[in-house]
Amino acid sequence: MLTLVFFILIFGVVVISHEFGHFLLAKANGIHVVEFSVGMGPTLFSFPKGDTKYSLRLLPIGGACMFEGEDGLDFLEGEESKGAFPNAPVWSRISTVLAGPIFNFILGLLIALIMVQFMSINDTVISEVTEGSPAQEAGLLASDRILSINGEKVCIGSDIILFSMTTAGEEAEVVFERDGQEMSTVLKPVYNEQEGRYFMGIALGEQVDVKGIDNFRYAWYETRYCVRATFKSLGMLVSGRLHREDVAGPVGIAVNVVGKTYEATKEYGWLTVLLNMLNITLLLTVNLGILNLLPLPALDGGRLVFLLLEVVRGKPIPPEKEGMVHFAGLVFFMALMVVVFFNDLVNIFG
Repeated sequence: MLTLVFFILIFGVVVISHEFGHFLLAKANGIHVVEFSVGMGPTLFSFPKGDTKYSLRLLPIGGACMFEGEDGLDFLEGEESKGAFPNAPVWSRISTVLAGPIFNFILGLLIALIMVQFMSINDTVISEVTEGSPAQEAGLLASDRILSINGEKVCIGSDIILFSMTTAGEEAEVVFERDGQEMSTVLKPVYNEQEGRYFMGIALGEQVDVKGIDNFRYAWYETRYCVRATFKSLGMLVSGRLHREDVAGPVGIAVNVVGKTYEATKEYGWLTVLLNMLNITLLLTVNLGILNLLPLPALDGGRLVFLLLEVVRGKPIPPEKEGMVHFAGLVFFMALMVVVFFNDLVNIFG
């Protein structure tokens, strides 16, 4: 029951923040919001306020902020008004579409800011180098501070762990600091069959207690880590390095992520559970923000493509044509949801 509660709260916060971004900018730009809904499927209850209907739907896995004439449907039927989405200035529409993902990133920063006040952060100082490991062969020593890997700056220990978990085993240039002097070396991670990933052969043990103004800096580091992790995961998915078992939809997240995290942390107290749930929320809101910016039909990124084309052309794409493209994208994503749902069931019960 607690797993279900945590799942609903996490998805609710992430989805509401996204849709509220659209809603807020639409109202600011004079765009008529027909309905603001939380959840998907049958309506549990709804109420009108002003010219907008607010709805709560049965399935807690999505939401919508629907604008008048958004996909050219009402607009084509002659029901257009001054507040219809196609009638708003193009930059008003662009800001309204962008607001959803941007609010996801803002939520992520706020969550990270809360987290860093109650937890210690892994530093990038090496606490131990494994005997005979690539790190030892490259000349790394305990107490060295890693500054960057392959040109990517590392600020927290999670950045180093992310490289280790996503590398394909290629050589990596490591820049580090020793006794106040900046140095560099090259190492090639080795594959561990038992763990199913590559290792450099280092351990990170030093913790940083964040205080004062540093809270903002480390909140940014935590959010940036989630952004990097999302892009690297997408790259692994496209390249075929992620398998079916590595992909999870709402059911998989509820059972295998939220549920297992709760079971693993509940013995350490409510604060540990809460911080882990906040960490899941942080990763999910950043994921949602990035995925919605992908230039695919029916997503915010797909809508932005049409809006930017309008800026370049000086006139909009015909609403009926854009509506057909987004409808096709919606059908595709609905089919994808079904596939992901069954994949979750196989991963859980298979």
